[in-house]
Amino acid sequence: MNKLGFIITSLIVVLAIASSTLFVVDQRQFGVVFQLGQIKRVVTEPGLNFKMPPPFQNVSYIDKRLLTLESTDTEPTLTAEKQRVVIDWYVRWRISEPQEYIRNVGVNERAGALQLNRVVRNSFQQEVNKRTVNELLSTRREELMADVKREVLAAVRGADKPWGMDVVDVRITRVDYAESITASVYQRMEAERKRVANELRSTGFAEGEKIRADADRQREVIVSQAYRDAQLIKGAGDAKAAGLFGDAFGRDPAFAQFYRSLDAYKASFASKSDVLVVDPSSDFFKGMRSSNLAPAR
Repeated sequence: MNKLGFIITSLIVVLAIASSTLFVVDQRQFGVVFQLGQIKRVVTEPGLNFKMPPPFQNVSYIDKRLLTLESTDTEPTLTAEKQRVVIDWYVRWRISEPQEYIRNVGVNERAGALQLNRVVRNSFQQEVNKRTVNELLSTRREELMADVKREVLAAVRGADKPWGMDVVDVRITRVDYAESITASVYQRMEAERKRVANELRSTGFAEGEKIRADADRQREVIVSQAYRDAQLIKGAGDAKAAGLFGDAFGRDPAFAQFYRSLDAYKASFASKSDVLVVDPSSDFFKGMRSSNLAPAR
């Protein structure tokens, strides 16, 4: 029984030692083998590898994929015309030389991101200080990103202590005024829009008054012309009617006088409530007093 237990214990110890000498490197990682705190070798190809058991050798892993670093700093930067702007950016980078990276930067990706963030932020501040807001928003934006990338690459590829990383791309995602002046900018924009709106309203009101005045003038002209034509037609009709009346009454003056008397009587006694105070012997009742109400023709 003791012999069986010894065998089992020995197998467990052997398996433990064997497992501590094996390590697997993923295709997305670098495997860095350390021996007594010093880099012994770097495994770049994926697969199963061997090393000495701890504490003689240890292994750590570093990501070899393309990494993204996004800006988190909201501190405004001054432009060439002393405008305070906030720039959001991102950087695409990767670890290319694990040994140099570990010696000069750190043993994980976070250390490289922190140092790279500092360099990129300083480069953006220097380049933004040379440009105006219009240039940051225009086609010279590409020039700005290219200059920042060149400065960052010069920093990470320094001859004294290269960082062992490669910067693939630098991009600006947003350029905006600082929050302290955004409100005043919006107020100026609102005031400008109101000025344009008031100008358009004034122009429209003036045009409306002009159209109304022209319409009133045309109306007066049309009404005057219509009144003139109506008076001409009325005058012609009155003249023709007077001519007809004169011709008709000229044929029988007595009948004409009698007809006019009847019209006068109709106008005088049109209402039952009318009261007339006249002299019965006046000529007004001459037609009534006459024995021949209808004069002979």
